[in-house]
Amino acid sequence: MPHIDYFFSTVSPFTYLAGTKLEEIAARHGATIAYKPVDIAALFSRTGGVALKDRHESRREYRLQEIRRQSSKAGLPINAQPAHFPTNAAPSSYAIIAAQAAKAKGAEGDLGALAHGFLRACWAEDRDIAEDEVVRDVLSSAGFDPSLADKGLLLGAETYAANLEEAVSRGVFGSPFYITDGDERFWGQDRLDDLDAHLSGRL
Repeated sequence: MPHIDYFFSTVSPFTYLAGTKLEEIAARHGATIAYKPVDIAALFSRTGGVALKDRHESRREYRLQEIRRQSSKAGLPINAQPAHFPTNAAPSSYAIIAAQAAKAKGAEGDLGALAHGFLRACWAEDRDIAEDEVVRDVLSSAGFDPSLADKGLLLGAETYAANLEEAVSRGVFGSPFYITDGDERFWGQDRLDDLDAHLSGRL
């Protein structure tokens, strides 16, 4: 059975613009997904990236144009300058980690819907995903027990840090980032077709 390690930030606009295409691809190929939220600011600082606030104006302008174009292509609404960005991605990341652990023990819930729910809340709904009320609501909407927002704090903190170290060691430098069996790496929502082709044996 194919497997995909999915490294991502819950405050990444391009991860939001991936929609649920990863889950559709995985279902088509019978692949499993391990959701690995990471601290994108720390990842950038460890791998040569530049924080948005420190980028040249031309790069910031291009980013806004690209967000607009990619939003149109994906058919997903987006506010390229949302009310709550940047915000603390840790609470939403901890919730995803806790939900994945609960799912492994038989809990109900949709991890893809959960991850996309946080991204949509930030980039299309102008909600602050660092707020406890928002975290609980997104958990509930994806079919998970909202109390996971409280129960998974220690596991979340430990795994979030471990995910960062794993990302750095495996060559991850942005979000979204997908790694398949055999260490094939794909960066960006615009490489999902390539991931699909790879899993099909066409690439």
